[in-house]
Amino acid sequence: MEVFTSLTNSGPISVYVEDGKVVRIRPLAAEESDFRPWTIAAAGRQFSPPKKFTVAPYVLTERDRLYSEDRIRYPLKRVNFDPNGARNPESRGKVGYERISWDEALDIVAGEIRRVQKTYGPAAVSAMTSSHHNWGLVGYKISAFARFFNMIGYTAVVDNPDSWEGWHWGATHTWGFYWRLGMPEPYDMLEDALKHTEMIVYWSNDPDTTRGVYTGYDSAIWRQWLKEKGVKMVFIDPFHNYTAAAMGGKWLAPRPGTDTALAMAIAYVWISERTYDQRYVAERTVGFDDFKAYVLGQSDGVAKTPAWAAMETGIPVRTIVALAREWARKRTMLAAGARGGEGGACRTAFGTEWARMMVLLQAMQGLGKPGVGIWGTAMGGPRDNSVWFPAYGDPDGRIAHSKVARVRPENPVAQRLYRPIVPDAILNSTINWLGEGFCNRSLDQQFTPFSYPLPGCPEVKLWYRYGGSFLGTMTNTSKWVRMYQSPKLEFVVNQDCWWSSETGYADIILPACTQLERDDIGEWGEPGGQSKGGSSGCNFRVVVRMKKCIEPLWESKSDYRIFSELAQRLGRDQDYTEGNSEIDWARKFFDISDLPQRISWEEFERKGYYIINVPEDYRPTPALRWFAEGRACDTPDPNNPKRLTDKGNELGTDSGKIEFLSQSLNRRAPDDNERPPVPHYLPSWEGHRTAQAAKYPLHLISPHPRFSFHTHYDKHAAWLDDIPAHRVQKDGYAWWPARIHPSDAAARDIRDGDIVKLFNDRGTVLCIAVLTERVRPGVVHAYASSAKYDPLEPGKPSSPDRGGCVAILSPDRMLSKNVAGMASNSCLIDVAKWL
Repeated sequence: MEVFTSLTNSGPISVYVEDGKVVRIRPLAAEESDFRPWTIAAAGRQFSPPKKFTVAPYVLTERDRLYSEDRIRYPLKRVNFDPNGARNPESRGKVGYERISWDEALDIVAGEIRRVQKTYGPAAVSAMTSSHHNWGLVGYKISAFARFFNMIGYTAVVDNPDSWEGWHWGATHTWGFYWRLGMPEPYDMLEDALKHTEMIVYWSNDPDTTRGVYTGYDSAIWRQWLKEKGVKMVFIDPFHNYTAAAMGGKWLAPRPGTDTALAMAIAYVWISERTYDQRYVAERTVGFDDFKAYVLGQSDGVAKTPAWAAMETGIPVRTIVALAREWARKRTMLAAGARGGEGGACRTAFGTEWARMMVLLQAMQGLGKPGVGIWGTAMGGPRDNSVWFPAYGDPDGRIAHSKVARVRPENPVAQRLYRPIVPDAILNSTINWLGEGFCNRSLDQQFTPFSYPLPGCPEVKLWYRYGGSFLGTMTNTSKWVRMYQSPKLEFVVNQDCWWSSETGYADIILPACTQLERDDIGEWGEPGGQSKGGSSGCNFRVVVRMKKCIEPLWESKSDYRIFSELAQRLGRDQDYTEGNSEIDWARKFFDISDLPQRISWEEFERKGYYIINVPEDYRPTPALRWFAEGRACDTPDPNNPKRLTDKGNELGTDSGKIEFLSQSLNRRAPDDNERPPVPHYLPSWEGHRTAQAAKYPLHLISPHPRFSFHTHYDKHAAWLDDIPAHRVQKDGYAWWPARIHPSDAAARDIRDGDIVKLFNDRGTVLCIAVLTERVRPGVVHAYASSAKYDPLEPGKPSSPDRGGCVAILSPDRMLSKNVAGMASNSCLIDVAKWL
């Protein structure tokens, strides 16, 4: 038996292979002597992590996913697609496929790229990845993919920050951190909390489920330590989430979309009782008087009292007042999203205002002082930041942009599409929006106007989809079906490892292999770029040599090889590969990192990993302590543009301070009443106050899933179907659970285990009813990111889906008129038995 090392999105693994077949997968089995655990001394105790890697639960299904019946085994062509004759785009999603050879498939794809670019121009080709991909610097989505398409020229699709919309479009204008897309620096917050924090408020945050995105279960023990230490925990969420269930504590369940009203009422109590940090507010913030006037009702005639908030949120007055007073009395950490910022509340109508209020509440209590911060409890452990290794979010972590390549091709096409509205652009021809998606270079980027088609550029005719489960993750997603069936798309190709929700809408399907079937390299949990320091959610930094464990199954090929062979047909193979294999590129990434100073390539190749332990003389630099104390930034945040300058003591806002009245919004959009310079509570455009509530009285919330990394494991790993919290088996089918309060179920004659339809004017989705008091009355909880789109009438956009793609029901209206963010949690529905 051979043992190989590899890496997933949520943890490092050892892969056991016998006779060319993977027989076992477990968390990476490193030598015990390689671990040197850090220690935090607090409250008379010594806190150290165990010598192991704790992966997310779905990682343990990796073998099942590898050999899944869902794997795409061979190149396929839609049966009634003829590149030289009738294309029949209207039948995409309705008819089957026939097996073809790789030569035929690649010849068709390369030929279509040549034809479309010659006929219409390079901008007529567009290509799109999903939010995430299988791990590895060579094979990741913005590496091999981006190098190929930058080389040939194409209309790139700009991502939206779908996990942290309100923080990106709102909080940036309050505390800067635009280089982190609105989320805070994470450094050394665990030690700060263990030493100083007395209470944690988890607001729209379930770190036991989302696990810092990439960092597995390593941080779970941190929360256990905090609980044992006696730190009080409060949970604000319409769903009594899994962290609340594990940790215990007070649960407040506001009506969805009203979180900002609750935050305003807390501020009202502090202002009225003068229990905020007045000196900090005077010295570290600007615009407080304008904010105070709004909260007290002096500027609009409506005082944001606890009684006012109780009417909006459904939370009793006494509870709001008690929370505000205890928060002010104790050193309180605010966990408003697993990475500090994120959380379902920021994906609601006007979610910018909630995110801004999270920053301002902590500013009123001395943000950055000992024990007072914004920390999601899933990042911020001790980390040796002096050792550099490239990550996929860093330009040097991609073969498309890194100095490891002799030539780094630049896309010559200026035209762009925007991910949430790609179908609208294809179907309606003309579309406009503001903002460059991930606006990580300046606050002003959010106001850059875009239009499609760009003057002088053609509309998109060829769509190359790399992966594909947007039917389960975007909004009002049946429009993606309509887009795929439009004759305006002359050719569609899908490249993926598994059959996903969009795969069956392609003309040509190319089977890619998984990361276990190719060579690569990567660091666990570290995205780099705008999330630099993300691996501080891991108890041990580890770089893994991702080894090819088995040969690619069936006729699948690595993404790099597929693009190499396409480049060869286009006469660009040397431009693309520069003569490098995947292991050559992996070696080059190793060579430009700091690892050669610590371990040779030969030893790294032999062991398969290197643990970057925290040095014994490690000195913590807690996030924003420098700001609270009026010092220059001393955290290792390399993308902070003011760090190591004469403005090193400032935040990234216009004023350099926390802004109750945003200077950047006042400068760029002073009359925007939906994202005003001073944050406001704005009732949702789809919520309890709107006319739709009479027809659709229930509010659907669809947070990130617990037992799948977005859509990566659901459907592809059948083992997960045996977990009732993920899917529930009934009559031989694995149904997506919809959690309904017993009172709402009784009013509709629904019993636990019934098949029900969730519906509104946008569509119908079938789920299995799970009756529970863990959701507040009037709310239905069903996780987002079902990878199974299973319409009762295949290819019909309006058909009920029984796979659980509740994203079909979510609105495609943006957060607000000048904010191009998704508001999937502002979604009204009703529920009925499915007969």
